[in-house]
Amino acid sequence: MKKKLLFVCIENSNRSQMSQAFASIYGGDNVEAYSAGSKPSGMVNPKAIEAMKELGYDLSTHDSKSLDEVKEFAPFDVVVTMGCGDACPWMPAKQFIDWQIPDPKHMEPAAFNEVRDFIGDKVKALIGQL
Repeated sequence: MKKKLLFVCIENSNRSQMSQAFASIYGGDNVEAYSAGSKPSGMVNPKAIEAMKELGYDLSTHDSKSLDEVKEFAPFDVVVTMGCGDACPWMPAKQFIDWQIPDPKHMEPAAFNEVRDFIGDKVKALIGQL
């Protein structure tokens, strides 16, 4: 049975998008990964697209989504929130995790990639625990 994961941040343009991508990379056919934002920006940050392209993943195929757009896929096995605080509404899930990950939106590429790699490590560890 596939594990369903939801990654939530504020804009669904950086952290949650990269988390969804890493879950697909590391989880393969064993995972259904989704991402959403509490206040979606409507676009995936070009910096995130470029950062993931460096790792061979095409993030340009993703869309910035609201929580309403993904609630049809609930319940989730795990919901991971990152940086949205009180703005993250409840979603049906077996487990909730909050990751304190800085928003890389305005970071230079090297710092952005450090956040990307940190997210990748967190997602890899999460997949290993499922």
